[in-house]
Amino acid sequence: MKKTTQFRKMLLSKELEFIMEAHNGLSAKIVEEAGFKGIWGSGLSISAALGVRDNNEASWTQVLDVLEFMSDATTIPILLDGDTGYGNFNNMRRLVKKLEQRDVAAVCIEDKLFPKTNSFIGGENQPLADIDEFSGKIKAAKDTQQDPDFSVVARLEAFIAGWGLDEALRRADAYHNAGADAILCHSKKADSSDVDAFMKEWGDRCPVIIVPTKYYSTPTDHFRDLGVSMAIWANHNMRASIKVMQDTTKRIYDDQSLINVEGNVVTVSEVFRIQGADELKEAEKLYLPTTGKKVNNIILAASQGSLGELVKDKPKTLLEVNGKSLLSTQIDEFNQVGIKDITVVRGFAKDKISLGNIKAVDNDDFASTKELYSLYLAKDEIKENTVISYGDIIFKKYVLHELLNDTNDITLIVDADSKKPTGDKDLVRASKKYSKKNFRGTAKFKSMGIELEKKAHGEFIGLWKVNSNGSEIVRKALDTLSKDKNFKQMTCTDLFNEIAKEHTIAVKYISGAWLDVDTMVDYQEAGKLRI
Repeated sequence: MKKTTQFRKMLLSKELEFIMEAHNGLSAKIVEEAGFKGIWGSGLSISAALGVRDNNEASWTQVLDVLEFMSDATTIPILLDGDTGYGNFNNMRRLVKKLEQRDVAAVCIEDKLFPKTNSFIGGENQPLADIDEFSGKIKAAKDTQQDPDFSVVARLEAFIAGWGLDEALRRADAYHNAGADAILCHSKKADSSDVDAFMKEWGDRCPVIIVPTKYYSTPTDHFRDLGVSMAIWANHNMRASIKVMQDTTKRIYDDQSLINVEGNVVTVSEVFRIQGADELKEAEKLYLPTTGKKVNNIILAASQGSLGELVKDKPKTLLEVNGKSLLSTQIDEFNQVGIKDITVVRGFAKDKISLGNIKAVDNDDFASTKELYSLYLAKDEIKENTVISYGDIIFKKYVLHELLNDTNDITLIVDADSKKPTGDKDLVRASKKYSKKNFRGTAKFKSMGIELEKKAHGEFIGLWKVNSNGSEIVRKALDTLSKDKNFKQMTCTDLFNEIAKEHTIAVKYISGAWLDVDTMVDYQEAGKLRI
């Protein structure tokens, strides 16, 4: 049900309804969780939360910003304490338009002059608005609203200003005739006599709302007997929070310790709960699987490489590009998307790879084996969601995001626009070629090999991912191939071709945006690729 309709039903209910003050998104959620069916967006409380006086010192757009958070955080209607409407009829029209855009159900305006002063501060000295001018604001608001259930409440300040019952009734009748959906009868007396007198004379012409802040000792059943439609608990969340914050802050200051306050405050976990942290975790599973703890990475980095003096005493993965090694660049990329579980398969000059935030698997036969044997040694790390990468590549951030958000069992990143000589490529043939229409799209892997030449659709860049089903497929394929006498000379090409005999491998196309470092030319070009 729309929030406006919810509020309208409350106004017209035969029961006395209650709404509770809130002043930000957090307090609004607390109000809803407590069971209240509506929220009072208190001008006093919102101003206080912003650290300013309740004299329109907070601009109406700043109030709207707060309301937007409150509305987004809740499913129940909000009645805004709109002061005097923040100006004349034209300001009122714009206010209603903006409130409807933020799904605020209703607005209450009071018949005093702008800028307003809180009713409990020298109320008898506060002049009231001209009746016709204020009625014009009400008409402007009702003519502006697009939702027929949006409600405008007219707040009477006659009792506050010392004018008495006759003036209150005269004004209420004018505001009702101007289109007000309800009348808020306000009083600062310690008893309900003003409200009693008004209700006796007003009858059932339209719903009446009260704010029993000053006459709080009056039994609630008395308001039911009077026929009051709604009661507003107007500022108690703000007042309660101030008291607790004052006591807590003073105690911490005096003690220079948290020991005496920790047991009296909610846990951080409770804050997270109210903020909706659990919902975000579930959403991440749908939209950002990269941030889950179950995503891990294996970097195959056992090779020395063939770059002469550059790799004389260190593995190729430690070559520096723009002041950072290829390995560190990759690790940083994975860390930035939430992947902290990283395993590096080391080989040549393995002691040089000693980064503290990674696990290591050693391929001591690096000189006589290929990358598939390195992967086999790390097969226990092929888990529910695993990204596997060659240790001599760099790529732009979006390439990793594209891969991580893919849902296929096994997905390879393939460059459809590689410019390297054919003999140096891990060429891939797929079910369809790259085109602008399926840019970054997915095709079905057919085969891989340098012999494909003109039949190929792109080059495998050395970056791929498996999910839980895919990891099982890969581990079984590794076990099968490991029985071959030539296993140590096999590459990932052999693995993918083996898997493709019985299972589907997805190809996700990119166009450029990566480099591997096999030659001096590659090394020079790598410095030009902006990650």
